[in-house]
Amino acid sequence: MQVFSRSTLMRALGACACVISLAFPLTVAHAQRLLDLASVQGVRENQLIGYGLVVGLDGSGDQTTQTPFTVQSVVSMLKQMGVNLPAGTNLQLKNVAAVMVTTSLPAFAQPGQTLDITVSSMGNAKSLRGGTLLMTPLKGADGQIYGMAQGNVVVGGAGAAANGSKAQVNHLSVGRISAGATVERAVPTMLGQGDMIFLELKESSFSNASRVVDAVNARFGPGTASAQDGRVIRVQAPQANDSRVAFLGALESINVTPAQVAAKVIMNARTGSVVMNQAVTLDACAVSHGNLSVVINTQPVISQPAPFSGGQTVVAQQSQIEINKDPGKVILLKNSASLADVVKALNSIGATPQDLLAILQAMKAAGSLRAELEII
Repeated sequence: MQVFSRSTLMRALGACACVISLAFPLTVAHAQRLLDLASVQGVRENQLIGYGLVVGLDGSGDQTTQTPFTVQSVVSMLKQMGVNLPAGTNLQLKNVAAVMVTTSLPAFAQPGQTLDITVSSMGNAKSLRGGTLLMTPLKGADGQIYGMAQGNVVVGGAGAAANGSKAQVNHLSVGRISAGATVERAVPTMLGQGDMIFLELKESSFSNASRVVDAVNARFGPGTASAQDGRVIRVQAPQANDSRVAFLGALESINVTPAQVAAKVIMNARTGSVVMNQAVTLDACAVSHGNLSVVINTQPVISQPAPFSGGQTVVAQQSQIEINKDPGKVILLKNSASLADVVKALNSIGATPQDLLAILQAMKAAGSLRAELEII
């Protein structure tokens, strides 16, 4: 019988643990709050929009000959203030710009609260810098007024022009006004029906819906929650308002471990950006990659006649065409089980982001890419 010391046994157990961890890598799932996965049905923002005028610009306003609606707005505003202009008056305004005002009315907003607004030029104003937005009603989709906006426009940019030269930093035709709008009407919000409230997952998933139901029932007792479909979950809640608010606060803080997302590759055809999530895998395939470039160089060739010959100088164009083709590379991509292996294999053949668009589409068509392709 062989006897091992304590230190020898500890080293052997440590070696076995390392082998097991390498053979079966552990995937740590991070829990998220229910607030990050779902929202309460009926608790939402409402978009508001309004048309107004920005005044006080330093000669950078709309050109009234090209934007007649700006002049009409000024005339209508002056008429409401008791100023009647003679018929046929041709206003040449340089310090006024017609703008659209947009903002979002949050849930449970009450009259008197303030909102941040965005002011955007809709004419040909050069800049809104230094302007003041006049009182503008903000309307919802139903045509009702829910807020009033007014204030000094803050533009995050600068520009200057002189003698045909121009310099500009950032965008000058859009600005913001912090706390520039005041809520005038509240939007009624219904928190469920009777003793039921409804949770809506931000992304439809039967797995996540089932996990949310299990987490809620484990926290508040069996039968509290039930899944209606892959997005909507019914939850029993107290009917009293104060008790319901406390219940929703506790509900939002529940930790839920979401299911693994579906494998997806997002490609932007305009910028060449390619984004892949961790679930993307690759079957064995062979990829051939090579670049073909065509260079055309055109130079003028001047032919002058001999002295006193009576001829004319002739200018001709001489073009040189050069075709360069890099040697193609064929590489075997083995079965890959992680995103790092996919990126490493594609980088090894020198593929640029624009090349990845074509390569990934070809892999998907060949059945080697185990992911959904989405082109934006």
